[in-house]
Amino acid sequence: MADPGDVKAALHHYLKETREALIWKLDGLSERDARLPRTATGNNLLGALKHCLNVEAGYFGLAFGREFPTPEDLVPMSAFDEDPQADWYAREDETKDGLIDLYRRVGVFADQTIDELPLHAPGHVPWWQPGKQATTLYQIIIHVTCDLARHAGHMDVMREQHDTVIGRRRDSASVPDGYDWPAYVSRLTKLADRFD
Repeated sequence: MADPGDVKAALHHYLKETREALIWKLDGLSERDARLPRTATGNNLLGALKHCLNVEAGYFGLAFGREFPTPEDLVPMSAFDEDPQADWYAREDETKDGLIDLYRRVGVFADQTIDELPLHAPGHVPWWQPGKQATTLYQIIIHVTCDLARHAGHMDVMREQHDTVIGRRRDSASVPDGYDWPAYVSRLTKLADRFD
């Protein structure tokens, strides 16, 4: 990371790191496994990624008067009138590799907004409540990073349930190597059962 005293660089670093964590959670998955619902509400790995790329495109685009170069690739705001979950799943004509590529392009677009504007640059979020739509780049970087981190956590759990791939980065799982996970789960289950 750059100079720790550079607030903008630090915020941008964590945003980029979170974006990469989202993308790598799809690494090695088949098209079916990436799309397969993993929760009672249909959450799936590819849908979470699609949601996050639309979040970044909106907040670092429309909120600062910028339009993504190929807006037809994004979920339009009008789509939510028909389907409130429009950005939470990949359509049949969308692919895992295509959405990953789109997210990388959205990342470049978002990074341009961050690079070109000062932290105090004013923004306007039209989908927020009237009277609360004014914001700054500083607030948006924090807001988006928190939102993406939350969904990265969802993706962590979904991926672990699928094939036990864990961790926040490809090169650093942030968990002990060689740990006896079945014994650990058994120990925690027995502990929980004492409260039954």
